[in-house]
Amino acid sequence: MKKLTYLFIATAAGIMASCGTTPGYTLTGTVEGAKDGDVVYLQEATGRSFEKLDSAVIKNGTFTFKGRQDTVVNRYLACQADGKPLLIDFFLENGNINVALTQENDSATGTPNNDIYQGIRSQMSDLQKQMEIVYTTLGDTALTDGQRAAEILKTDSLETLYAQIMKESVQKNITNPVGVYLFKQTFYENKPDENAALLAQLTDDAIKADEALSRIQEMTAKQQKTAVGTKFIDFEMPNPEGKMVKLSDYVGKGKLVLVDFWASWCGPCRREMPNLVEAYKQYKDKGFEIVGVSLDRDAASWKKGIKDLGITWPQMSDVKFWQNAAAQLYAVNSIPHTILIDGDGTIIARGLHGEEIQAKLAELLK
Repeated sequence: MKKLTYLFIATAAGIMASCGTTPGYTLTGTVEGAKDGDVVYLQEATGRSFEKLDSAVIKNGTFTFKGRQDTVVNRYLACQADGKPLLIDFFLENGNINVALTQENDSATGTPNNDIYQGIRSQMSDLQKQMEIVYTTLGDTALTDGQRAAEILKTDSLETLYAQIMKESVQKNITNPVGVYLFKQTFYENKPDENAALLAQLTDDAIKADEALSRIQEMTAKQQKTAVGTKFIDFEMPNPEGKMVKLSDYVGKGKLVLVDFWASWCGPCRREMPNLVEAYKQYKDKGFEIVGVSLDRDAASWKKGIKDLGITWPQMSDVKFWQNAAAQLYAVNSIPHTILIDGDGTIIARGLHGEEIQAKLAELLK
């Protein structure tokens, strides 16, 4: 019995010693323009604000945070230096992390995920600086039309390259915390099949444990069911007079139907509406129909918007704001959003606006 007791004590001591020596993180950094006594805050982003988690005082030009992190998480460091706010995001993980908080060349390196992220950050920073130069040039009122057009082409090229690098960074790193973090920020720019392919590389447990990933997975599944090439899915809700109407009352009856998701409170929707009014006037007698689905939350505002904007096509709404049943069914997460459905009820386009709608209608309703 004594031997068993001794063995238990020795084992427990060994476990405790092992836990005690498990390496944590040491985050050491400098802040451009700061002085001894200034405070650096370790923060977590919570929605559109930050929550302070820890703080460190700058001493002899540096600051240090120490601790242990069980899972890799994205965090922020913030400091007011010489009256200027400085902020950098990084990945808090065990190991030695080195941070330089500056006005133009922030860096966080030393651990696997931070090294990956810093490589991406550097590429993006270089492109942003190039964009800023072009934007400054475009502000020059002395530019000729030709020069302005050339600068706009530069902007388009840089923005395309920016999006390409971001997409490639996500694809390359989707199985690590950096890729997942970037994916959650950029998924809305992808096609449904692209998101599905990225999600397929993650484990079900990882998706279930992350609320944002779960929402993306659910949205992607809905988008795939209502993607271009699929048959429309019916829904029913009241029209402005309170009568229950269905999408199938208009779709699948030989006409080309544009389903327009909008709201009276939506500025971009109101700016887009004259284009739809013109398109309806031009093509309504040539086999074209529009069905408006409002994401309003107040029936009076919805009806006033219809009148003020000169909308004369069928309308429906359950006045449930972003919980609108049709928006949920078709995974609509921004408005205005349009879905074009052919005479047989097959979705042939999504997200057309302005001149794109006119061009498509001209092509299909010759």
